[in-house]
Amino acid sequence: MILYLATKNLGKVREINALFAATGIEFVSAAGIMGNVVEDGDTYHKNAFKKAMAVYEQNTNPVVAEDSGLEVDALDGAPGVYSARFASEEEGVNSSDEDNINALLDFIQDTPPPDRTARYVCIFCLMLGGKSLFFEGEVEGTIAMQPAGTSGFGYDPVFIPNGYDKTFSELGDEVKNKISHRAMAVLKLKDYLLDYLISEDQNRK
Repeated sequence: MILYLATKNLGKVREINALFAATGIEFVSAAGIMGNVVEDGDTYHKNAFKKAMAVYEQNTNPVVAEDSGLEVDALDGAPGVYSARFASEEEGVNSSDEDNINALLDFIQDTPPPDRTARYVCIFCLMLGGKSLFFEGEVEGTIAMQPAGTSGFGYDPVFIPNGYDKTFSELGDEVKNKISHRAMAVLKLKDYLLDYLISEDQNRK
């Protein structure tokens, strides 16, 4: 089963395909057909749905879109839906991971470690058979005092998941793909798609 993933972020495509290894389900980037989608929704659900529809309306394959963000308690939940463009000075334009991290650390530079609590949130929207379905995941953690590690993307170099003393970037993909917000949402999506494939197979018999 081939599904479009409505993203231009190849890191997300690799990460999600790793989580679907050996399932017979493969995601391909929809970067070539989705155009420039303005993620102006005030919730992850709205942004994920908008990206999914931008691709779904142009093809007959199922589409999955994802929106995720980092919510920092000391910033009243910011950057949230603006995580990818937190440091941008231009409306609707994403900023680099490095710039976003630097901006975040600047905002909470005087916040002591016990108060640097945060969470990663992920929402997947699946467009299949004319219906939209949502799958959610989140992971709690804290924000490090400075970046560490080389793997992952986004805010991974400064996010320390609860129960660990290293950032996602230091822990690496193997650990992250078991405990991350995206992994939690993907597990729910995977269960649904595998049940769907079984059902479709039975209907053909």
